[in-house]
Amino acid sequence: MTNHIRVTLEIGPKGKKSVAVAPDWPGLSRGAKTGEEAIEKLRSYIPRYSPVAKLAEMNAEFEAIKNVDVVEEYPGTGSTDFWGISFAFSSIDKQVMSGDELERELRLLQACWAFFDGVRSRVSAELQRGPRGGGRDRDHIVRHIFANEQDWAKGLGVLTPDGAMLTGEGLQAHRDAYCQAIRDYHSQGKMAGKWPLRYLIRHTAFHTMDHAWEMEDKDLTAKEA
Repeated sequence: MTNHIRVTLEIGPKGKKSVAVAPDWPGLSRGAKTGEEAIEKLRSYIPRYSPVAKLAEMNAEFEAIKNVDVVEEYPGTGSTDFWGISFAFSSIDKQVMSGDELERELRLLQACWAFFDGVRSRVSAELQRGPRGGGRDRDHIVRHIFANEQDWAKGLGVLTPDGAMLTGEGLQAHRDAYCQAIRDYHSQGKMAGKWPLRYLIRHTAFHTMDHAWEMEDKDLTAKEA
């Protein structure tokens, strides 16, 4: 157990955006205009990630964190600059994982999914719009999450039927297959297409958490009460 959280910093090729990633805590990643701002934004989200650590029964380890330790800076892609999201691989992403390390990553991914399910079950169906009326409602976000995971699963040889994830049984079957395929690929030393498995896990977790937090921030339940 350590009181430092490792952070890698992905810097867009034109310097428009940077992304701070906590590689040991899949899903904890934030982007901003500069590296310093990205690190501070990630730091501000540490309390918001705490429920995930608790769901994974790692809250004691997570709550011991007091400091951020930037361990690597690496170049991003054009998408890093455009979206402010990590689309490149750090040296940590490329490292070989032990079986125990893989299970820890999958446990946290599953906790991110559980957190997302909890959020979507309690927020309002209609979400707060942007200043110009833009934005998506809850069910649109949920379908967006599922569609992306369905696509990423193909890189693992998992073919989830259209619409299957909209039922509780189908969603669990997809997630079980997703995790088992990652285990199988790991045992064979294979990547998920062009993606290292560690990156696939953290990217899936980030996408899940990013939209869970979006729904929390735009929830209209209190205004409707």
